[in-house]
Amino acid sequence: MTTPPTEPMTRLRDALRAMMDAPLRLRGRRGALGSADLDRLSRHIILPTVAVTDEEIARAAFQDRGTKLARQEMWDDLARLIAETDAARAGTPGGESASLLLAFGARSDVVAMTEDALHDGAIPDLDGIDAMEALVDEFAGDYPVAAVVALAHIDMAWAWRAIPGASGLDGAAIRAAHHAARAEALLAPHVDAAGDAPSVAAARCALLRAQPGHGAQHVADRYQHLIDIDPASPRHMRGLGAAVLAAMPGDYRALELEARRTAARTGDIWGAGAYAWVYLDALALDPGALCLLDPAFFIDGLRDILARRRDQHTANLLAAFCAITMRPDTARRAPVIPARDALHACLPWLLRDHLQELHPLIWTQALHRPGAGPLPPRRALLSEGRRTALRAIAAQFADDIAQGQSIAFSPAGMYMLPSL
Repeated sequence: MTTPPTEPMTRLRDALRAMMDAPLRLRGRRGALGSADLDRLSRHIILPTVAVTDEEIARAAFQDRGTKLARQEMWDDLARLIAETDAARAGTPGGESASLLLAFGARSDVVAMTEDALHDGAIPDLDGIDAMEALVDEFAGDYPVAAVVALAHIDMAWAWRAIPGASGLDGAAIRAAHHAARAEALLAPHVDAAGDAPSVAAARCALLRAQPGHGAQHVADRYQHLIDIDPASPRHMRGLGAAVLAAMPGDYRALELEARRTAARTGDIWGAGAYAWVYLDALALDPGALCLLDPAFFIDGLRDILARRRDQHTANLLAAFCAITMRPDTARRAPVIPARDALHACLPWLLRDHLQELHPLIWTQALHRPGAGPLPPRRALLSEGRRTALRAIAAQFADDIAQGQSIAFSPAGMYMLPSL
């Protein structure tokens, strides 16, 4: 009897599944391994690398579209497109808002000129923003145009505060305050008229960064409105955590409260996922926030996120967070140890059950504190990210590799192969 052509593939698939289900040995040798050891072990990891991801392509497409329409002065088309993507709650595979990416592209030239001047120690020319201001009058009552111009002012206000040396220039504080005040005035007429437009709500949240001094409750209220009208976007929840932390540095009670409140409000969409989303960027900024974190609730959140978002952008993001942001820290305070270790210990199942391909830039981003200074060229970032990820995986499965196994990843999951 002739063997059906599909039978060998069936046997191979069953064998791979059996290998995937086999218990993985993690005996903690990674503490004694140096970089050279990890690099040697990482040669036994088979992990496809995607240098340009679907997420990057989608972000670039929306940003480039916004830039092109603004440069060609096609503001009617841009306003209509922002309104349409707002209404549809359109976004990238990773959950970035399409309307905000369009708005970013539309203002990027004007903001870049301001930032370049400040980096050079010069007072920026206002011709660009003045030209955008004229558009507000031309498109009176059109909220997308007002939102784009307001966001440009917000970026410029932040540049005056954040770019090294800018605060020492003549009238820096007054100029920053002027841009922030102008942004607030531009948004005010649309708070009620376009109150369900995520781009307007997001701009009002961004304005908080340009006007420091608001209390945590005020910050939380603005973000909760944004999350209520666009709950599917994790970007807003991550922004909430970072903003509440900035409003009350060193006091983590408000952060814990808002993480739980957000989880309760979005449970039908994210399960416990919002609790993890709110904490994600906050922990990257200040690991001290672990002191009030509920590890079990956070881990439930990770599982709920991945049950709803099965894309590789999310899998890489959460694996890099647990591997790099939550890696062991010998200088940490004793009360923080259990929570940090519990989150870091999620890495094996994240790798085994969810990782299929490597997105190296996500791993590089995990190495750098949010808002850090200028980064190296893209090629260097890709190389750094791949090396970082492979070392983290090698550290987790060092015993298995040392005993002659190779670790392989595919759409079928992670499995082990005997090394050649």
